[in-house]
Amino acid sequence: MSKSKHHVSFSHHDHATPNGDVVNDSSRPASVPGKSSPLPDYPLVEDHNHTATVAAGRLPEEIYTNTLPRWRATLRRKCVSVVELESEVIGKWQSRIRSPWLDTYFLQTSMLGTHTFFLVFLPIFFFLGYGELGRGLCYALAFGVYLSSFLKDMVCSPRPYAPPVTRLTIGNHHLEYGFPSTHSTNSMSMALFFGTHVHDLYRAGSLSTAAFATWITALVVYVLSIVGGRLYTGMHGFMDCTVGAFLGIISWMVQRLVMPEVETWVTNNGWSAPITVTLICLLLVNQYPSPVDDCPCFEDAIAFVSVILGQMTSFWYSKRVPALNADLFTSISPGAAFESPAAITTWMLFATFKLTTGILLIFAWRLLAKPTVQTLLPPLFRWLAHASPIRLPHRRHYTPATEYSRGPPHTLRAVPSMIDLDLAITEVVDGTSGVASGPRERKIGTVKRRGSPLSDSAREKTAIAVEAGERGVHENDNKVKHYDADVLTKVVVYTGIGVITVMYPAMFEALVGRLA
Repeated sequence: MSKSKHHVSFSHHDHATPNGDVVNDSSRPASVPGKSSPLPDYPLVEDHNHTATVAAGRLPEEIYTNTLPRWRATLRRKCVSVVELESEVIGKWQSRIRSPWLDTYFLQTSMLGTHTFFLVFLPIFFFLGYGELGRGLCYALAFGVYLSSFLKDMVCSPRPYAPPVTRLTIGNHHLEYGFPSTHSTNSMSMALFFGTHVHDLYRAGSLSTAAFATWITALVVYVLSIVGGRLYTGMHGFMDCTVGAFLGIISWMVQRLVMPEVETWVTNNGWSAPITVTLICLLLVNQYPSPVDDCPCFEDAIAFVSVILGQMTSFWYSKRVPALNADLFTSISPGAAFESPAAITTWMLFATFKLTTGILLIFAWRLLAKPTVQTLLPPLFRWLAHASPIRLPHRRHYTPATEYSRGPPHTLRAVPSMIDLDLAITEVVDGTSGVASGPRERKIGTVKRRGSPLSDSAREKTAIAVEAGERGVHENDNKVKHYDADVLTKVVVYTGIGVITVMYPAMFEALVGRLA
C-alpha cells in the first residue's frame, strides 16, 4: 500500500509572552528529518474532512513542556493525571450502563449545548420582539464560551482516553481539548438564565405554580441530560464537567449582576462607549492564549465575542435613533393581541415572515461580507508588514499573509456551521484507527529531543512525522490550513450578525407600519 506522510512540527524558537501566549519567532517552522526510533503509539483521530491528525492534547509530553510556559505545562500535567484516573472509572461505568437507546438520547441532546445551536437560534428572540431577553442570553453564553475556550487552549488537556473510554460524538467536537466542558458551561448558564426569568414571572404573578414547576423541571432535565451526556459519551471527565458547570454559574452571575449596569453606561455615554467596547472585544481576541495543537476553540470564542461587539454597538446606536429604538416602538404586527384564532394565525404568519427574512438577511450578509473581507485583508496585511515598523500579531497555526500569494479561498456556504455538522454517530478510538469504522495501518516516525546528540538544526527543532496509510489521510503537508486574515474576517462577519439581530426587528416593524 502506498503511504503518505503527515508532519506536525514544533519549533524551539517559540517563546512565551508575559500573558502566557506562545509566539513563533521563525516565519515557518519546518520538520527535521532523522533516524527512526521506536516511539509510543500517538493517537490519531479524523476530523470532519476525514483527515488524520494527532488527538488534541495527546502529543508527547515533552512537546508541551518545551512549548508552553512553565506554569501552563505544570497545570496541564496535573490535569492529565486526573484524566488518566477518570478514564479508567468512566470506562468501567460505561461498560455497565451503555445501551443503544441511551447512546441515541445523549448524542442527540448534546446538540442542544453546541455553539452552532445557539448561534443559529439566538436571533429568534430578537426577531420575535424579545430583545432584552436575547441580549441577556447572548451575554451569558458569550462569557461562558469565551472562558471555557480560553481555559481549553491555555491548559491543553486531552479528553478521556479511548480506550478504556468509548467516546461517542456527533460532529468534530472530539478534535478540541477536554478541560473544561463547554457544553456544561452553556447548559448551566442557559438554565440559570431562564430559571431566574421564569422565577421573576412567577413572583410577578404572570405564571401559575404548575407552569413554574414545569419550567424548572424541564430546565433541570436539560442540564442533567447535557452534563450527564458528556460523561456518558466519554467526551469529558468529572473534572471537566464540574469546572464547566462552575464557569456557567459565573457567566450567569456576570450577566445578571454586571451587564445591566454596563448597558446603562453604554446608553448614557457618547462615542466613548462604542469605542471602549470595541477595544475591549479586540483585546479579548488578541490576548487569547495560543494552544499547542490546532484546536478550533479559538474560532468559537471570537465568534461569540464579535456577536456581542455588534449587539452592544448597535444597541448604543439604536438609543440615539428613535426609528430604531425598540423601547419607543409599539408593535403593530397584526394579531399581536391574540384576541381570536384568526388573530393568532395572522400573527404567526407575520412572525414566520419576519424570521424568514431576518435569517435570510444574515445569510446574505455572510455571503457578501466574508469573501469581500478575505479579499481586502491579505494585501493590507502585506503592506503593513513591509511599511509599518509595528509587528503585526501572529497566531500559531495561522499563516501570515506574507507567506501566501493566493487565498484565503472563497469556498463559502451560507450556513456552514449546520451543513458541515456531521450528524453521523461516530465512535472515536484514540489508539487505533480514529474511528471504529475500520483499522488503519500506520507507523510512527521520530521525535527529535532537545539535548540529544544530533545536529544543531535538530536540536533547535522538535518534529513528529506520522506516516499513515492512504485511507483517511490525504492532506498536503504544505497546504495552508488557516490564514491570518481569517481571524479579522470572522470578527467582521459576526459583528455584522450582531448588528442585524438588534437592528432588523425595529426596521421590519417600521416598514410594516409604513405599509399599513
